[in-house]
Amino acid sequence: VGAVRRQLRDGFGRYIYPNSFFKYEGEWKDGKKHGHGKFLMKDGSYYEGELVNGEIEGNGVRYWASSGNEYCGQFSQGEVHGYGVMKYFDGTLYEGEFNYGARAGHGALTDKQGQMYRGSFHNHMKHGEGEIFYKNGDHYQGDWVVDRQQGHGVMKYADGSLYEGQWRNGLFNGQGSIIHCSG
Repeated sequence: VGAVRRQLRDGFGRYIYPNSFFKYEGEWKDGKKHGHGKFLMKDGSYYEGELVNGEIEGNGVRYWASSGNEYCGQFSQGEVHGYGVMKYFDGTLYEGEFNYGARAGHGALTDKQGQMYRGSFHNHMKHGEGEIFYKNGDHYQGDWVVDRQQGHGVMKYADGSLYEGQWRNGLFNGQGSIIHCSG
């Protein structure tokens, strides 16, 4: 249902796919979904936002009914890509850069316990420089490799103690110094 020009959909219209799982409601141009639109899926999932020449491209909102996750931000070729905010069903929140669906680049991740990591990501994992604020008041700033402290880093403990030095697999390793809160 909608406008037609030169035998092609043009303007606002609705389209129900033959499999009836998908439904599109939005703008068309020269027979392609183009402009602002909304994809609705039978399971309750949806996408609402920009489309270019039939592809999800630009800014939009995507909700996955199966997981309860919701993303608001940039898309490219139908994928979460660029800057955005992902709210996970378990209460975890990520705000930052994505590379075709994966956390990558700079961002901030707050988990369901309230711990917050701010820094570099690669393939969903903490990787590069970053800092984490633990719920108990501890704070680590330094290097990360595949989700673990590795390389040089500084851990300031809630009790006032401090460790500065080398880390490997999330543990003190190699040269470093520790200053205990008792002196």
